[in-house]
Amino acid sequence: MKLYPESAYIQLEFDKIRDLLKKYCETDYAQRKAAELRIHTQKRFIDAELRQSYEFKQLIQNAIHFPNDYVLNLAKELKLLSIPGALLTGEQLLQVRKLAESIEKIFRWFDAERKLAYEGLHAVIKDTYYEKAIIALIDEVIDEIGQVKDSASPELKEIRMSLYRKRNELRRIFDKIVAKLNKQGYLAEIEESFMNGRRVIAVFAEQKRAVRGILHGESDSRKTAFIEPEETMHLNNEVSGLEHEERKEIDRILRQLTAKLSAHAGLLATYHAVIGEYDFIRAKAKFALDVHGAFPVVQDKAQVHLVNAYHPLLYLYNKRAQKQTYPVSITLNENQRILVVSGPNAGGKTVTMKTVGLLQMMVQSGLLVPVHPDSEFGIFKQLMIHIGDTQSLEFELSTYSSHLIHMKYFMEHANGKTLFFIDELGSGSDPNLGGAFAEVILLELLKKHSYGIVTTHYLNLKVMAGKTHGIVNGAMAFDERNLLPLFQLVVGRPGSSYTFSIAERIGLDKRLINQARQMVNDDQYRLDKLLNRTEQDLRDLAKKDRELERLIKENERLKKEMERVMDKEKHRQQMNVLREQNKISEERIAYLKDMERKLKQITIEWKKEEDKQKLIKQINNLLFNRNEKKAVSKIQKKIDSKYQEIGGEIKTGDKVKMKRNHQVGEVLEIKGRRAVVKIGLLPMQVELNDLVVVKEKEATAG
Repeated sequence: MKLYPESAYIQLEFDKIRDLLKKYCETDYAQRKAAELRIHTQKRFIDAELRQSYEFKQLIQNAIHFPNDYVLNLAKELKLLSIPGALLTGEQLLQVRKLAESIEKIFRWFDAERKLAYEGLHAVIKDTYYEKAIIALIDEVIDEIGQVKDSASPELKEIRMSLYRKRNELRRIFDKIVAKLNKQGYLAEIEESFMNGRRVIAVFAEQKRAVRGILHGESDSRKTAFIEPEETMHLNNEVSGLEHEERKEIDRILRQLTAKLSAHAGLLATYHAVIGEYDFIRAKAKFALDVHGAFPVVQDKAQVHLVNAYHPLLYLYNKRAQKQTYPVSITLNENQRILVVSGPNAGGKTVTMKTVGLLQMMVQSGLLVPVHPDSEFGIFKQLMIHIGDTQSLEFELSTYSSHLIHMKYFMEHANGKTLFFIDELGSGSDPNLGGAFAEVILLELLKKHSYGIVTTHYLNLKVMAGKTHGIVNGAMAFDERNLLPLFQLVVGRPGSSYTFSIAERIGLDKRLINQARQMVNDDQYRLDKLLNRTEQDLRDLAKKDRELERLIKENERLKKEMERVMDKEKHRQQMNVLREQNKISEERIAYLKDMERKLKQITIEWKKEEDKQKLIKQINNLLFNRNEKKAVSKIQKKIDSKYQEIGGEIKTGDKVKMKRNHQVGEVLEIKGRRAVVKIGLLPMQVELNDLVVVKEKEATAG
């Protein structure tokens, strides 16, 4: 993205975003990328980086481990690999091994499922591969603490065996000498010492001539002399010679290993970049978590659609101070390209403008931003900004002259892919003349199809925005009753500067305020008051709308609750009906079983009894006797005690009894041969021939 002026990234505080991001980075590679954070203008790069940041953010939020634990800064070691004849030490080779091991873990982490779930993160290693020979080459030579193994070469193994034998021999002879001299009282201390790489003994200075050998030095107090005994000189010489041969052989082996690894120098450099890239992505994810960053939609066209957007730096500052941060919602599209923001000073006009500019730069840099996920960002190829007093002492230009020079650049270079921000357009000159020029500048930028935000106090610009297609007014809300800014942008209407209200707020003498009012043009004063009143009325209406919306939601909630209660009651009624029906059915079944048992008994007796008439009479009584009424349920008895059957034609409104289950209800409607009967709260359809008209019995006097 092309910026104008070059300091635009400082004016929009993008440099502070870079510095913050850098603190989250652990590798030199990632810190360098953060310091040089690039603003892309191609959608594929922006989408890829946003997706990577979002995917890593998900990993952190879900506590899923990603294997990039090592902090590896191996630029020096990898550079040595590309130099013929170079030598890497054992410790350096261990670091190279860790690099290869880290890459191996990352490749293993991306199984088939994760490749699909974290496509953006997998793209980092998509064009490389894991080479297991690198670890194998190092493991053949270097042990886990960075020392060259004895088995690295037959020569080294032989040298170290010889060294082991000579050192043991030297230790035995040395121990004898120490024991002997200690017995004679010559030793200042019995612990062995080394000087110049040679094994020496510490004797009292006055006894140094009594011990044959080479004097290597004395202590600072001159009380102790360090002597290499004559008996161990030849062994010390042999040990020194073998140690020299060992160092030479180790250097040869390490140089040889470095040469073998140099064949993979390019691949190792790629691994190093991959580790740094994942560190950079993790830094962006951690930063997003701190600023509550979301993954917005990015369209490949010029537009701005911010929903509940926060200035990230202000959000972090207020979070630490436990203060509220106010979001802003702005839309710039083909129908409203330029937003003219007016309102009182210190009401948030400049912060609103900076919020839009900074978030646009962040998104095009692949950073998640603090907005609602429904927000949509476009892509701009150049960003222009003019904020504050930019008078130039060097060129002896006034504030307004400098202002016009910037506006000249805007008008000459702006196009349909330009996003511009102008603070206090036309200020620094006579209001009438400056206002006229401001109108011309806005119209020219509109003709260039540019998108931007302008802040102003000029009345003519507010009027112009209200009648020009493509330009829209916006106002920073102000509570005139409490004389406090609300830091909320209201798009679609101009705002008042609240000049006199603010003067009253700070306690300016009312006499001076009234005197100033008399000096203002009546029309302008009335218009300003009208704007004030309109803003307050609209805010009151908005408050009432919010309250009405709350009440509607509450009504909907109560309606759903009532429906739930009704459904529950209806279900209860149905269950009661079914329960009573089942109860009657159970009694009927019991009655029939009893009948079956008695008939079987009669059948058995039929063969034995000679008096058949007696059995026939029993059967008659059993099947046709009025005693059948004893099988009627308790509910039937209760209903009979309360209702009296009167019969007759069934009409709407009649009380009826169901013959089958003896339930009593009211007839709501007659439908042919069926009637709709309401029993309790439950209406149901019943055949007319299964109903009989009843009436309540009159209560008997007690």
